[in-house]
Amino acid sequence: MEIRIGHSPDPDDAFMFHAMTTGAFATPGLSYVHQLQDIETLNHRAMAGDLEVSAVSIHAFPEISDDYALMNCGASMGEGYGPMIVAKRGITEDDAMAGPIAVPGLKTSAYLGLRMAWGEVEVAVVPFDEIIPRILADEFTSGLIIHEGQLTYGDFDLEVLLDLGIWWSELTGGLPMPLGGNVVRRDLGTELMKQITLDTKRSIEYALKSPAKALEFAKQWGRGIDDSTNERFVGMYVNQRTIDYGEDGRRSVRMFLAEGQKIGLIDADFAVDEIEFIGLGD
Repeated sequence: MEIRIGHSPDPDDAFMFHAMTTGAFATPGLSYVHQLQDIETLNHRAMAGDLEVSAVSIHAFPEISDDYALMNCGASMGEGYGPMIVAKRGITEDDAMAGPIAVPGLKTSAYLGLRMAWGEVEVAVVPFDEIIPRILADEFTSGLIIHEGQLTYGDFDLEVLLDLGIWWSELTGGLPMPLGGNVVRRDLGTELMKQITLDTKRSIEYALKSPAKALEFAKQWGRGIDDSTNERFVGMYVNQRTIDYGEDGRRSVRMFLAEGQKIGLIDADFAVDEIEFIGLGD
C-alpha cells in the first residue's frame, strides 16, 4: 500500500522523513512516498482530507481533527526560538504594525502566534521563501519568517523585531512553542495509524543516529545554505522532542490552541484537553 507523506520543502522535514521514503529500513506492506509543498498548502490539503500523512501547522489542527489524528512524533517545537518578525535596520515595532506584514499563511502557527502577541494587525500572505526578498525590495516593511530564514536573516542585514519563540517561552514559563506536527488520517484505521506512526518515529530515530546521509538529503531544500547552517537548522527542529513531544510539549500544544480560542482564531467548541496523540506510550 502506498502512503503519501506531505511535508514542507525545508531541511528539517526532509531529514526526518529521509529513511522511510528511501527504503533505509523495511516497512512490510507499506511504501512511503513524499510530496513536498509549503506548509500553508499542506494545511489546506489536510482540510480536504487528501493525504494519508502530512505535516501541518498546529494552528490548523482543530479544523482537521475529525479526519486526522496528531502523531506523538514529528513535532517541530521552538525551544526558546521560533518564527520572527524581521525588518530593515531602523524600523520599529510601531512601523511594522502600521503597514501590512508579510506572513506565510493564515493557518500557520506563526500567524497565530503573531496575532496573540501583537493583536489585530494588517497582513498579506506571501510564500515563505519570498518574504525576505520582498522586504529587501521594499514591498513590505516587515515580514514573519519561518524555516531557515530564522538563521539567515542576518546575512541580509535585517533585524529581529519579535521572536515568537522567546515571547511564548516568557508567556508560559519556559514551554516550547508548538509550530508543526505530523498527522495521520483516521479512516486508515487504528492499527495502520499506529504502524505508520511507528515507522515515522523509526525514521526520525534512524536519521538522528546516522545523520550524514539524511543531512545531505535535507540540504537539497535549504535554498543555498551551507553545511553548517543546514546542520544547525535541522538540530533546532529535529531532536528528542521530535521523537516524543514530552508531557510539557503536549501541554504546550493544548495551551497554544486554548490561547487561540481566547482571540477567536480557534473554534471555541474544540476540546483542547481531549487531543489524542497517536503512538503515545509505544
